[in-house]
Amino acid sequence: MQDQINKLPKFAKDKHKENKAFFAKLKKKPPKQLDYLMQELHEQEFERTDCLECANCCKTTGPLFTHKDIDRIAKHFKMKAQQFTEQFLRQDEDNDYVLQSVPCTFLGADNYCSIYEVRPKACREFPHTDRKKFQQISNLTLKNVAICPAAFNIVEDMKKRIQKG
Repeated sequence: MQDQINKLPKFAKDKHKENKAFFAKLKKKPPKQLDYLMQELHEQEFERTDCLECANCCKTTGPLFTHKDIDRIAKHFKMKAQQFTEQFLRQDEDNDYVLQSVPCTFLGADNYCSIYEVRPKACREFPHTDRKKFQQISNLTLKNVAICPAAFNIVEDMKKRIQKG
């Protein structure tokens, strides 16, 4: 798995132009059943992909933390939201709350998340390949294929299925 993760940025870079063109077409005229197709491809991929073998998303990027996330996680730690924010987060250039550093503070050496039950919404939904109106998040998906082997595979499968049908 580590070998696949190491090669992923190059694979994603090689496919970037093709993916960008594909997503541009998808945005203009999304297939009627796109949401259903994405749900199906997402489920199929995650039947064979074990995120615990990878955790590259947790090692290389940080999620956005909503105010709801901050309140929920702070409560989990029996802290005040402000205390949690000061200890673990910073505001980025868009004024969003993000981790102070990556890899994620809450990721264990065994790739388990110590706050899994209360993890941020962005983590729960990653890599966002089963999101409704998928065509609207193409820029995010273009980034995620370089981070997540499952997202890469889903996009490759999606291109095959849509270009066929």
